[in-house]
Amino acid sequence: MIVAAMTFVASPTAAAQAAPKEAPATAAKPAMTVTVARPTQANWPIRLVANGNIAAWQEAVIGAEVNGLKLNDVRVNVGDVVARGQTLATFAPESIRAEVAQQTAGVVEAEAALAEAQANLERSRRLRESGMVSLQQLTQSETAARTAAARLDAAKAARESGQLRLGFTRVAAPDDGVISARSATIGGVVNAGQELFRMIRKNRLEWRAEVTSTELARVSPGQAVSVSLPSGATIVGKVRVVAPTVDPASRNAIVYVDLAANPAARAGMYVRGEFAVGAAAALSLPQQAVVLRDGFSYVFVVDSASRVSQVKVQAGRREGDRVEIASGLKGTESVVASGAAFLADGDTVRVVSAGAPASAPKQGG
Repeated sequence: MIVAAMTFVASPTAAAQAAPKEAPATAAKPAMTVTVARPTQANWPIRLVANGNIAAWQEAVIGAEVNGLKLNDVRVNVGDVVARGQTLATFAPESIRAEVAQQTAGVVEAEAALAEAQANLERSRRLRESGMVSLQQLTQSETAARTAAARLDAAKAARESGQLRLGFTRVAAPDDGVISARSATIGGVVNAGQELFRMIRKNRLEWRAEVTSTELARVSPGQAVSVSLPSGATIVGKVRVVAPTVDPASRNAIVYVDLAANPAARAGMYVRGEFAVGAAAALSLPQQAVVLRDGFSYVFVVDSASRVSQVKVQAGRREGDRVEIASGLKGTESVVASGAAFLADGDTVRVVSAGAPASAPKQGG
């Protein structure tokens, strides 16, 4: 009985010695290597976004100034750059030249008639002094001289008109610019006033932005504008004038913006642009630090234990490669700047300097 008791006491001690020791808790392995950044505060421009058409600053309509003449030659086509005074087309001048020759002969005839009338007038005045011509006859001579002078003036005016019409047989560019449309055809007989060409004066374009009436007060002449073309190019511009009226149907007003010359811009393009209407402080992060998930924007904040927390933020303005954080951060946090797209809430990361590249997460266990 005594031996059995001793065995009973010793058994738990041996079992305790034989039991395996528990493994110590291991630290979580970093999910990936990242760089961090702190939000920065700076003044950013406030931009007003609008849409509208690009149009010619002024489009000149070049038409025929003579009637019933045939086009002999058309020297320009759509897209040609022309200079002020350059010949664009010519009409057949033969009929007008014949008219000018006839009018010139009429001037010579009127000059001869005037010379004769003036000679008769001088003779009548001398004879009147000797009493051989009555006062009535002298008056008739004076009237005939004045009539001859008037006929000479009329003949000269007719000749000048003919010479002017002869000049109209040459269609010239009224200003420097580029031809935007052409309806002139060789051999065609046109009427006075009929359109032959359209020309964009100075090859100068403008953007006619549609701005709502509520935002119109924020726009003023002289403001800087950037316009994005369908090709991806950006044109700078400046507000020239704001329309004095608002369209009663759309409640929009037209803002006329002078554009810098750019070969990618074409009249008729419908484009988007931004007005620089002021500046305001912005808390910003690099664009790659903001992750879009399920339609919301998130950043990953790193704590002192190198563990990340997913924080929902509201993104605002964008400037270059940075994005404004309108809400969600205080500005003192350390935020994952690269590699955020591969992280999940609660992951542990290894933080390196900004110059070192971030590594992608490892595949598998």
